[in-house]
Amino acid sequence: MTPVERPLEEVVPLPFFVYGTLRPGEVNHTLFLRGRTLAEEPAVLPDAALYDGPGYPFAVHRPGGTVVGELITAEPGAYAELLAGLDRLEEYEGPGRPGNVYDRLARPTLRPDGSTVRAWVYLAAPLVARDLREAGTEIPGGDWLRRPSRA
Repeated sequence: MTPVERPLEEVVPLPFFVYGTLRPGEVNHTLFLRGRTLAEEPAVLPDAALYDGPGYPFAVHRPGGTVVGELITAEPGAYAELLAGLDRLEEYEGPGRPGNVYDRLARPTLRPDGSTVRAWVYLAAPLVARDLREAGTEIPGGDWLRRPSRA
């Protein structure tokens, strides 16, 4: 396989933007990320909205919205294993697959200093996103850790 044919994740390891149960202090951070990260820093995902789900959130593309989260940079030796584990957790089977609950997309994120970082983000798959837009509960402010049901 030539470099042109290789999937993007094999060519350029990107950080992950996490916004729900993978954030520091949340259950899946402990299970999937602890000890496998090189850096964790605050960031926001522009042009997205956050919806409440069954114990975890869904980010959905929406121009003008913002989702709060963290940029997670994997330890170099842990990247491939982490990518595979997160794909399983997020029920992502590959680009455009009908069984996807989330789609993994490379999107620009913003650090507090305004710099942009391209990162992997798990967004609700198209059918899930449609249902959320029609009948879902949006989390005000786009911050899972500050959602009303948590208070």
